[in-house]
Formats: sequence, C-alpha cells, structure tokens
Amino acid sequence: MENAARGAPDYDGPAPVTGPRACCAGFASPAIGRLLRGVRPRSPLVLFREDRLRADRFRASRSRASVWFASGMLLVLLAPVLAFAERAKVDGTPARLISLNPSLTSILVRLGARETLVGVDDYSAQVVSEVVDLPRVGGLFDPSLEAVVALGPERVLLVAGVDQEGHAARLARAGVEVDVYPNETLAQVFENIERLGRLVGREAAAAERLREIRAMKAAVSVATADRLQPGTIVVVDRSPLYLVGGGTFLDEMLEAVGARNLVRALAPGYPRGSIEWLVASRPELVLDMTPGTSDALAFWGRWPSLPAVANERVVSVEAGRVSLPGPDLDDSLRALALLVHGVEIATSIDAALPAARAALEKSAR
Repeated sequence: MENAARGAPDYDGPAPVTGPRACCAGFASPAIGRLLRGVRPRSPLVLFREDRLRADRFRASRSRASVWFASGMLLVLLAPVLAFAERAKVDGTPARLISLNPSLTSILVRLGARETLVGVDDYSAQVVSEVVDLPRVGGLFDPSLEAVVALGPERVLLVAGVDQEGHAARLARAGVEVDVYPNETLAQVFENIERLGRLVGREAAAAERLREIRAMKAAVSVATADRLQPGTIVVVDRSPLYLVGGGTFLDEMLEAVGARNLVRALAPGYPRGSIEWLVASRPELVLDMTPGTSDALAFWGRWPSLPAVANERVVSVEAGRVSLPGPDLDDSLRALALLVHGVEIATSIDAALPAARAALEKSAR
C-alpha cells in the first residue's frame, strides 16, 4: 500500500495544503482556491509599483527622473482619497475597512458593522449576501493593491498565511494599516470575534455571540456524551483527495459533537490523502464537502467495503453549513451534531442549552 502521506497515484495535484491557505476563506477548499486564483491582468501602474519596490530592476528599465515623476504623480492622485480617510477618523464617522476574507466579513456583518466596510474580496461577495453591492478588490490570493489603495481604507483586514503576509507587506509599504487574524483553531476564531468587536465598537454584540457559541458547544457535548462516537472522515475535496485533519477548528467541532476524526492519525491541518488510506481507515461516517457535488453515496459506493457505504452513512454536506470560521459557529455545531447523530439529537441539544447558558453566566460573574 502506498504511503498515505504521498497520496494516491490517481491524484496528481499540488503538495499538501495546510493551515489558513486550505481554509483561507474561512474555509475555501483547494478546488475553490484554484478557481479563485485566476490570473489577473496587471495594469502598468501595478507593474510600476512592483518595479519601484525592486529598485535594481526598475533602474535597469527606467531613468531616475521618471521614478520621481511617477512617484510624485501617484501621491497627487491619492492625496484626496487619503485626506478623506483621515477626515473620517477625525470626525468619528465609521471606520473605512476592507476585508479580504469572508470569515472576517461575516463577523463584521453579524455584529452590525456592515457600514464600516468600503470594500471586500470577491469570495466575501459570493458568500455574504449583505456585501454583494460593495466594491470588490480581487480574489483571496490575488487582491489588487491598486484597487485597495484607491478606496482609501483606514485599515485592511486579512487572515494569517504566507500569501496574505505578502499582501500585508505590500499594503504597509503603500501606507495602509493592516490587521492580521489567524483562524485555524476555535480559540483563534473566538479571539477574532472579540477583536473585531473592539475595533468597530460592538463589544457587547461580540460578547453575546461568543456566549451563544460557547453555550452551544457545551450543549452538544452534553447531548452526545452517551452516544456512540463514529469514526469519521470529512472530505474537503475528492480530486485531489483533501481531508480535515487534526489541530483545526473543524477537528475541535467534530470532537465536541461526539465524532472521532480518523484523519488525526494522518496529519494536522488539511492534508492530502489517498483512497488506499481512506479504505484502510474503515470510516463509519463520511461527510463529503466537495464543492459542486450532491450525491456522495453514489461516488463513495465504488468502495463497498467501507462501513460508511455499507450502512449508508455517507452524506453530502454544503461546506457553508459547517465550515465557515465566523460568527455563527453555534449553528454550525448544531448542524454537525445532527449530521453525526441524526435529527433526533436536536431535542437533547435544546434541553441542554439552558443549563449551558446558565453555567456560562455564572462563571462570568
């Protein structure tokens, strides 16, 4: 059997994706990531800025005089925008924010701070209906620096990751303040809700959201404590085969709702697996979040030896229901518990919620 970490020969995709890049959008699968990484035509102004940051290349192609002239013209063009942003700070009007991640966008909207946003990434506009009419500044992995700066933001919000750190550095050189938000674990997501609440003056709303998420997490744990814990595999994408591993917020959620994440034995993050490894793991439950698919049982039925197939415990899951590391993780936890244990668990969850809320209120005093 082929080493699981190498993946099956049938899948010749990129190296394993881990961390925020695999979950970049607040969960964009590698397939979604590939769709969002389309090549963007680069304007002469963008090329100029890149060359300006690489002085050796720039001097080889342009004269020193043209550098100063172009830089001066850029400052003249941007002066009104920057002045407007500065007046917004002084006048106390809502902060001019740009969000480059749907999880951060959804948190701001849920906290009642949509008016602080002046621009978003393309994927936020697709998954957060409240911001569909806002200016878009590009994809998750390839936002346009020119478009961001033109909107005159007071601050740009993005998640932690290699690509995002590069964007942050370029924005900082353009004089834009950047906030970076890790969102791999539940604790980090909770901290993001709290941080964004402070940023936009919605501390009370953020605290209420966190109480509800923590109460639901406690309630589903109580409701499922005496249930069988099925060996579970969550599929992010079928081809190449990517899975939900250990050390992720989804892994923590699986544990909270009484499911054993078999992929922990493979790798942390969102590793690439192989069909051989999956078959050998004999999952009792397969939750398939592959984008654009619906009949997971028909696909996985090609491996009838899987206990999940034999017992018809293969479920197609809309990724947005459970995988966005945003402000509605209480709904996600409840939905995940029902997927694992069946709809009958809902009564037990509802019965456990009041005590969970009371315990949180008592501990907060």
